[in-house]
This record gives sequence, C-alpha cells and structure tokens, in this order.
Amino acid sequence: MTDWSTTASLLTAGGTLVLAVATFASIRSANRSARTSERAARTAERSLLVGQRPLLVNSRPQDPEQTVQYLEGLWLTVDGGTAVLEVTDKVVYLAISIRNVGSGLAVMHGWHVQIGLQTERSHPPLEEFTTQSLDIYVAPGDEGLWLGALRDPTADIFQRVTAAVKAGESLVMNLLYGDFEGGQRVISQFSLRHAGERWLAQATRHFNVDRPDPR
Repeated sequence: MTDWSTTASLLTAGGTLVLAVATFASIRSANRSARTSERAARTAERSLLVGQRPLLVNSRPQDPEQTVQYLEGLWLTVDGGTAVLEVTDKVVYLAISIRNVGSGLAVMHGWHVQIGLQTERSHPPLEEFTTQSLDIYVAPGDEGLWLGALRDPTADIFQRVTAAVKAGESLVMNLLYGDFEGGQRVISQFSLRHAGERWLAQATRHFNVDRPDPR
C-alpha cells in the first residue's frame, strides 16, 4: 500500500529544495548585478572627476605677457614662463605666469612661500597656507596668472622673503587649488630662480590633497 504520509513528506522536501536553489540563484544573480552596477557607477564617477580635474604648471616662454593691478594701484607685467617679485617697504608683490594643462577649471584656494630650494617630497601643512583674497580661475588649456602679496612688514616671513629677493635666493611657491566644485584639491610647487633680471618659474612637484598621490 502507498504510504501517503511519506510521499507527502518527500514532495514537500523536494519543493523546499527547489525553492532554496531558486532563491540562492536569484540572490547570487542580484549580488552580481549589484557589483556590476557599483563598478559601473565608480567608473562613471571617476570619468566625471577626471573631466573636472585641473593641473597647474608654469606657462611657456612663448605664452603672451600678462598684466595685473594690485590693491595699492601697482601694475606688474609677467612674461610667459616667469615670475615677478617686487619688494617695497610695506608690501612684497608676488606673481607667477601659469598654465592649466588639466581638463577642468582651476580655482585657487591659497598659497605658501618657502625660502630656498626644497629637497624633501612634502608640502607645508594646509593650515599654514594664506587664503586667496581674490578669486582666481584658470580655464583648462589656457594660461593664467597667480598673484599674492605680503603686507605685514613686521612679520618674519615678510622680512625673510624681502631678504631672499634682494639676494637673488631661490624660492618655492606652493599653490593650493581645486576644481570648480571645491574638490580634488592639489598643491603644486613652483621653483622660482633668479636669472639675470628675471625670475624663472618652473613647476616641480604636485601633491593630491583629497585623493591618493600617484607616487
């Protein structure tokens, strides 16, 4: 005689097994789809960020000269590939001809000047940077002009920079900037070397602030 109780139990177990296999396959497929979607989203985000990423270097010698006026009314002209350092009793005027070789708009945030050539692969702490008092933007693929000034004659940095400029000693300018949304910040170091009657500017190192460095 047929044992209907045993048959029913076997059918129930078989159905449960089929359901479990189907559920496992569904979850596995969903996880695979989620990982694929996540990778696609990360790739799209990286592509978007790359399209907004600026990178500042020194301009080329053949780039046109640029003229800027400071708050005190002083006008300075900066040739391509150079910097201008003008010292007075009350103000030290600083300007560098730069070029954006990145794919995004560069928005300047601040700057920090160091005396002498730097041999260490490091940058000053962010809290030591001077905030830009004037908004400066450099379009991708275009040349631009960075400018700053020291206006406290009693400050140690004012006196040190003044002495270095008069002696023709090399300086390093650290420029802090990012994309137009305020992210992807970079610190680019520029070596300023005295050559005859001019100061030559050369980008030497770049440091990522908000993402890992490439080296």
